[in-house]
Amino acid sequence: MRKSILITGCSSGIGRDAALGLQRRGWRVFASCRKEVDCQTLRDEGFESPRIDYADPESIKTGLAEVLQATGGTLDALFNNGAFATPGAVEDLPREALVELFQTNVFGVHDLTRQVIPVMRAQGHGRIVNCSSVLGFVAAPWRGAYNASKHALEGLTDTLRIEMRDTPLKIITIEPGPVTSQFRKNSAAHFERWVDWEASPRAEQYRTRLLKRLYDENGPARFELPPSAVTEKLWRALEDPAPRARYYVTTPTYAMGALKRLLPTAWLDWILAKG
Repeated sequence: MRKSILITGCSSGIGRDAALGLQRRGWRVFASCRKEVDCQTLRDEGFESPRIDYADPESIKTGLAEVLQATGGTLDALFNNGAFATPGAVEDLPREALVELFQTNVFGVHDLTRQVIPVMRAQGHGRIVNCSSVLGFVAAPWRGAYNASKHALEGLTDTLRIEMRDTPLKIITIEPGPVTSQFRKNSAAHFERWVDWEASPRAEQYRTRLLKRLYDENGPARFELPPSAVTEKLWRALEDPAPRARYYVTTPTYAMGALKRLLPTAWLDWILAKG
């Protein structure tokens, strides 16, 4: 029997590439999306695609039920990939913006993970892979909400990994850096909804820094890799007999991991403030 995996956030980018890549490697892929129209597109391409929106608890329940009905009640792996960003200086982010983002990036991931664990416990095996970020262990300016959500996700994932040491379940973190996707473009709508940048004391910094990054088409970022770089680390996390706790992706992730261990906080802050 083919191994089965549920992947969230498959409409584009990392999730879509992971679905295609694992399907080619013989996995039975359940490629979920937040929007029904994107699910239908994937179904038309031959995928099984339940609708799962992390911000909609009922969709998490029904989407997983659809997967388990199709597999006879088993699931070999879960890849928690769906997330979004709300750019803006921390002092300009209203509480509601953080609540909305955490509902998807943290609480929804937690809900789905908790519902999958009993299935994996019952079958005696399973792997849960959470997609974090280099911003899960360092912080970059203008990304406070996203930084916070990925730091929170890493805290939950690390704790779960330790707690699951007495079970057959493997809990793994993937930490990408810059990866080609629609992620930045999609974040602009959240920025426009929540941040009144023209009224901010940082208005000039928004104008000269963040707005250019959000709206100007400048091509790939430095050290940017295609989503397939994440897929390569994902299949290793899924198929290695003894998977690592963490898999870094992209040069900036490796560099920041080393610098965080080696540099004083003030020096690392100086580097991060530049970018």
